[in-house]
Amino acid sequence: MSEPERRTTICRACHAQCSLVVEMAEGRPVKLYGDKDNPVYAGFSCIKGRELAAYHASPSRLLASRRRRADGGFDDISSAAMMDAIAEKVRRLVAEYGPRSVALYIGTHGYNNFASSAFANAFLTALGSPMKFTSVTIDQPGKAISLMLHGPWLAGVPAMEHWDVLALVGTNPIVSMNGGLGMNPARRLHQARQRGMKLVVIDPRRTDCAELADIHLAVKPGEDVPVLAAIAREIVRSDRCDRLFVEAEADGFEALRAAVEPFTPDIAAARAGVDADDIRAAARLIGEAKRGAFSAGTGVNMSGRGNLVEYLLKTLTTLKGFWRRAGEEIANPGVLINPFPALAASPGPSKAWDLGERLRVRGLAQCAAGLPTAGLAEEILLPGEGQVKALFVLGGNPVLAWPDQIRTVEAMKALDLLVTFDPHMSATAKLAHFVVAPKMPLEVCSPTALNEMIGNFGPGWGYEQPYAQWSEPLIAPPPGSDMLEEWQVFHGLAERLGLTLAIPSSAILDPKAAAAAASDVAPGAPLSPHDVWRMLLKGSPVPFDEVVTAEDGRIFDRPKVVVQPRPPGWAGRLDIGAPEMIDELASIAAGGDGAADGYPYRVISRRMRDVLNSCWHENDKLKRQFATNPAFMNPADMAALGLGAGDIVEIESVRAAIRGVVEPAPDVRPGCVAMTHAWGAAPGEDDDPRIAGANTGRLTAVDRDFDRWSGIPRMSAIPVRLRRIGSV
Repeated sequence: MSEPERRTTICRACHAQCSLVVEMAEGRPVKLYGDKDNPVYAGFSCIKGRELAAYHASPSRLLASRRRRADGGFDDISSAAMMDAIAEKVRRLVAEYGPRSVALYIGTHGYNNFASSAFANAFLTALGSPMKFTSVTIDQPGKAISLMLHGPWLAGVPAMEHWDVLALVGTNPIVSMNGGLGMNPARRLHQARQRGMKLVVIDPRRTDCAELADIHLAVKPGEDVPVLAAIAREIVRSDRCDRLFVEAEADGFEALRAAVEPFTPDIAAARAGVDADDIRAAARLIGEAKRGAFSAGTGVNMSGRGNLVEYLLKTLTTLKGFWRRAGEEIANPGVLINPFPALAASPGPSKAWDLGERLRVRGLAQCAAGLPTAGLAEEILLPGEGQVKALFVLGGNPVLAWPDQIRTVEAMKALDLLVTFDPHMSATAKLAHFVVAPKMPLEVCSPTALNEMIGNFGPGWGYEQPYAQWSEPLIAPPPGSDMLEEWQVFHGLAERLGLTLAIPSSAILDPKAAAAAASDVAPGAPLSPHDVWRMLLKGSPVPFDEVVTAEDGRIFDRPKVVVQPRPPGWAGRLDIGAPEMIDELASIAAGGDGAADGYPYRVISRRMRDVLNSCWHENDKLKRQFATNPAFMNPADMAALGLGAGDIVEIESVRAAIRGVVEPAPDVRPGCVAMTHAWGAAPGEDDDPRIAGANTGRLTAVDRDFDRWSGIPRMSAIPVRLRRIGSV
């Protein structure tokens, strides 16, 4: 038997886009693993990526698109007939109800291939519909909102190799790959700790990162703000802030100082259930550092105060002057994405809310993170002018991922047209009128543009070097299958509706400049995948023809970029005293501890190492440790409630109740139930949580305890009560 052919590809199981080696035999992938020769990932991979070939060959994979019958069953339908039917339905809905009746939702996997989201958004724009929603407003909306309130620092933060301290708040990047530690996170953290970097972790769980921390503050869920405010207070009072930088570059210092003054370490400790001396110690570690960074994740963004947490972290960065300065080199001047100008300056804060389309519900409007997805179900259910009648779901699974599952399912069932793009019959696909069977990662081409783009999210995101990789298709779709790439469907629908699509450049961050560089695609214009990526990378720092030669992943030879000083007459300044955030701090200082009578426990979100959201739960290797999403509890809480491992417990919130399988977890703070979201099934279909798991989204109501900016309700730190109802 001949030796397998060795190829490399980009993993698209998540945004990290790790480099994988694929061993091919007789034209099929037989083994995948991390590429040890890759200059950035150094062989890192996870089980999700190593199972990429198994997803392609899964028995549950759809090999043709499906159309729902009147009796609820499904029949296969050809791609051409499907696009004909969808286009005709869209034509009738727009004629009767107007363009706003058609909406788009882009989920996590909708971003893994820029071509999909670019064509989907262009299709909505061509229709005249502003109703574009994404997972950003139900994940980490505080990042974008706080950036507008604080103002961006164009030069960014120094590279991780220069940090003296890192603070992680509600995030565990060793598992999630979500910022803070960059690529190959465990290796990079080990290297940083070896050279002396200090680590502070604020999290109700003793996570993988917390295990390695110098200080771990196991806060009560939702009480991160008092702790961060106390740290800011200590830094200000001890004069450990960079006063010269603050005076030169920021406004609002006195307002901030007054706002954090009530948050003494003792008061914050009482609120958060931690030791006051540990708060003081964390403030000293951060205060004594010359360079450092802060990173927050879904844990705090979903816990009710995400905007303020993210704002306080940017404020702490400014207080300490942890920004890159004039004269410093930027190691990554961009390969596929044009970065912000290399200036040691800020354009200043800008408007964070009411940026465009207003929803008809709860006074919600477009914010810096986008249209509030938590209001979309209500937009579908609320009769009257502007009601959403059709929804395209790209790379998402609303039934399992959106908050308020009860209302979400009701909304999905109420639509006149629900189109999902899904490789298998997900919980949302089961309610759809059409399920588009897409090609999968090893069957399409794409570059590492996504991970480079999210380098603008904050410290430890993206690449710190001018790295990029290109992947060509390694395999053809299965024989006899009928599948398209997602962009081809929107291209086909536009052709049938006579619409010209304007495809903006994804290589340009400024929306106006990206739109100005858009490429028009006329109805019926022939397009190859390379044609599409040429449009998407139009104006990229490295030309497309050079990018496609980097199939093994490459650090490109790019001109040295040095941060330039603030130009003469530049007026922009950072704002560390934004009135909205100062008012919220005052409200928290005057309020209680957030206790809910009769609901003494808190459901908190957590990631599972082997599974991303609702993807491929049936894969046996991904279930090697846990078959579903257990209700992880501290053993002391289990003993107090008379619970044993494997018992079934009812978890009840004000909104609804779910059932979970209890597992002991000493790393979970007492009073908490740690569960992964995006599991379970639709109401009435998940009688046994040991088979499908439990959906934590059912515990939330979108119209209770929601953020006025992004609409996100409390999706973590959810007050609940528990009752044992069964055992193994």
